[in-house]
Amino acid sequence: MQVGLIGLGKMGYSLALNMKQKGHDVVAFDVNKVAMDRIQKDGIKTVPSVHALAETLTGRKVIWMMVPAGQVVDVILNNLKYYLKADDIVIDGGNSFYKDSIQRAKDLEKAGVFLLDCGTSGSVEEARTGVCTMVGGWKGAWDYTASFFKSISVENGSVYCGKNGSGHFMKMIHNGIEYGMMQAIAEGFELIHKHSPDMDLANIARVWNNGSLVRGKLLQLTQRALETNHNLETIRGVVHSSGEGKWTVETALEMGVPAPVITMSLLMRYRSQQEDTFSGKMVAALRKEFGGHEVENKD
Repeated sequence: MQVGLIGLGKMGYSLALNMKQKGHDVVAFDVNKVAMDRIQKDGIKTVPSVHALAETLTGRKVIWMMVPAGQVVDVILNNLKYYLKADDIVIDGGNSFYKDSIQRAKDLEKAGVFLLDCGTSGSVEEARTGVCTMVGGWKGAWDYTASFFKSISVENGSVYCGKNGSGHFMKMIHNGIEYGMMQAIAEGFELIHKHSPDMDLANIARVWNNGSLVRGKLLQLTQRALETNHNLETIRGVVHSSGEGKWTVETALEMGVPAPVITMSLLMRYRSQQEDTFSGKMVAALRKEFGGHEVENKD
């Protein structure tokens, strides 16, 4: 299949190579000229603009966007729609909010263009060899692209989720679960480190990765991180949030579904970004007032 790819960041670049390896004809564009020059050396054709990308593709156009969620998606779609015709397909493979994907699909359908929202999971390395894809949108567009999605995904790693927005909804929930799993792993290893500061944590992760009930990809990455940086001695415990966890928590509140683990893992990320908190000071002060407990004063 001929595919236009917009976005050659870490995931997009690896996906381009994945598509090429699976026999697809890839035409790529990115605002980063360095990335464009690099992908050219890997044998993938590039074009200088979104307009040129759409004009280069022949027949029924299939264009994959691999760009950050938010305004940039709307800017690209607004540019693209002038160069697309009825039955063309645009795939949003980034982490867009599912409600935004529903609205974008409605807007494109006015011109007969179909949007497939694709939740894309996997590491940068796996994007090169085979990702996990969760796809939502018009069934006819999925039928046309199903073999393409399956070719770039791991075995049994591609699924049609249903109506517009459902692919990005599944990816949002997936990332919310990921938040909770990572927080549980982090808390467990902190307890071990507190109990035995000299413990080889990478070795513990290695053992758990062989036969234990908590083995899995995240624990494999835990082992690799601990082997690369012994007990993580050179990094700070600051964790940022890209938005998927927040959307999951907000959706849980809207639906009246309790999601305490995911919610707390999100709040812990916010806490990690603070050097000190006024609320912590207040609780410490109150404990001193009612119980005479000591407080720690600043130097």
